[in-house]
Amino acid sequence: MLTMPRRLMRQAGRYSKVDGIPYKLPVNSESSPALMAAFTVDATKAAALLPGNELHPLRLGGNKGILMVTVIDYRKTVIGPYIEFSIALACTQGRKPAPPLLPLLFQKHYGLGQYVLDLPVSSEISVKGGKGIWGMPKHQANLDFRIGDRTVSSEYDKDGQLAVKIEIDRPARAWLPLRASGTNYCGFRGMLMKSYIYFHGKFGFRFGRRAAARLIIGTHPRAQFLKGLGISEKPLFVGFLPASSGVLDDHFECWFLSSPTMPSQPEGLESVVNLGLSQAWLPPPGAARPPAMREEHAEEADDEGPKMGWPEEGVHP
Repeated sequence: MLTMPRRLMRQAGRYSKVDGIPYKLPVNSESSPALMAAFTVDATKAAALLPGNELHPLRLGGNKGILMVTVIDYRKTVIGPYIEFSIALACTQGRKPAPPLLPLLFQKHYGLGQYVLDLPVSSEISVKGGKGIWGMPKHQANLDFRIGDRTVSSEYDKDGQLAVKIEIDRPARAWLPLRASGTNYCGFRGMLMKSYIYFHGKFGFRFGRRAAARLIIGTHPRAQFLKGLGISEKPLFVGFLPASSGVLDDHFECWFLSSPTMPSQPEGLESVVNLGLSQAWLPPPGAARPPAMREEHAEEADDEGPKMGWPEEGVHP
């Protein structure tokens, strides 16, 4: 676990403008509910999704890796409110794969973090900053975040199609004071980007048999890679923070990705250079689907859990 550098606090009250985006430092968020769920996956198949030759799936033993789904409802940030739906593989960094489980104890030594595979967000300005500056694979999508008495859920739609929906059984209470950090690895512009986030809040969680979640993979092409990972039906753990706060470090690292042969042209700055600073959200999930697809998904929801409507109590914004 990384400790938040003092230099971030020394920047408090100062301002920056990067790629036209105004920031009040440090780059923080407040009062942000978050859900998370971890599932086991086939580690060999997970390794095939990691770029370069220095990232390796975190292994639990045997051939089991970890898929992390984390959704944060950023209600108060320096770039306005937005939802962020992260799909990532737990990984280590080094010349060779780390021993099973040991990186959980020696996180810094093994470069423990997560490689972000997909990162839809609500607003254009979040795409411009997150991708253009930190190299995160952000793109604008239809998202929601729902807090109920018994469940917490989020749905991710794109181009009128369901991509992914996650729903967890809400822990009875958020009682554990959590102060933690995370390392994100992302691929952009032919480089591996490494960034850091520090967060805290009251955390509720369930492990093992007591953990329950439903992960639905839809028909959108962006989500189809998930179907080949061998994702477990039951989660390893689920967690919920009713109101987290965090700081995204403005210091980050990046270096060239390599491959045995010359790679194809990677996504570059052309994907962000013409983006604006809009904080507007796309319509809620389901709104852009053809009527037949909406009815089909409603039938799925009847079979697998509560229907998804919009809006209702507990929905943000």
